Amino acid sequence: MTYALVPVGAVRGGRAEVRDDDWDAERATIVLDAARFEEDAVAGLDAFSHLEVVYLFDRVDPDAVETGSRHPRGNADWPRVGIFAQRAKDRPNRLGVSRCVLERVEGLTLHVWGLDAVDGTPVLDIKPYMSEFGPRGDVRQPAWSRELMAGYWA
Repeated sequence: MTYALVPVGAVRGGRAEVRDDDWDAERATIVLDAARFEEDAVAGLDAFSHLEVVYLFDRVDPDAVETGSRHPRGNADWPRVGIFAQRAKDRPNRLGVSRCVLERVEGLTLHVWGLDAVDGTPVLDIKPYMSEFGPRGDVRQPAWSRELMAGYWA
């Protein structure tokens, strides 16, 4: 089965090149498609502090997509784990999900910071973050993932 997705908008500004760390330094906008949406599509969104953004890793070559296992970021000091045990960009459907801070809404432009997507990235969906959708219970993750993430937002 195949599904066709049409972006709701695109990331504008922020980082132009793809690199892994220091995303909290990035401020950008998400500009919604004015041909498809009117301002009432974002009515009430400014009452939320954070967004969850679903986007396409459009710069990943489909031939580079990983379907098995590998060392995260190619680091042999970390265990070889399956693509679904990491958040790498070269995943089967090249989908990214990120939480970011919503600074303000101006018309169909959402001003955000900490969105780990580069300028021009197609945005597939936007949802307000609600704490009730956060983890329930204790969160468990391996030590290598904490090492990998140490500079991701810093």
